[in-house]
Amino acid sequence: MRLERIRPTVLRMVLHAHELATLMTAARCVAEANPAEVPDSAREELRALLRDYDQQLRCLDTTVSDETDRSRSG
Repeated sequence: MRLERIRPTVLRMVLHAHELATLMTAARCVAEANPAEVPDSAREELRALLRDYDQQLRCLDTTVSDETDRSRSG
């Protein structure tokens, strides 16, 4: 993993796919299991983050499929 500060409140993170999958799995566990020690507001933020992640992942899958289709037809 590599972190880079872009602006004071913006970071860029470079991860291997398995590292990102590990983080997202942990976030899903916390968001879905509702442990008492995690405030409701934090779980809601995790759920929002996971929704954004899932949406971006679908877009990424579409982009990869489109590129594969173009390379096969060219």
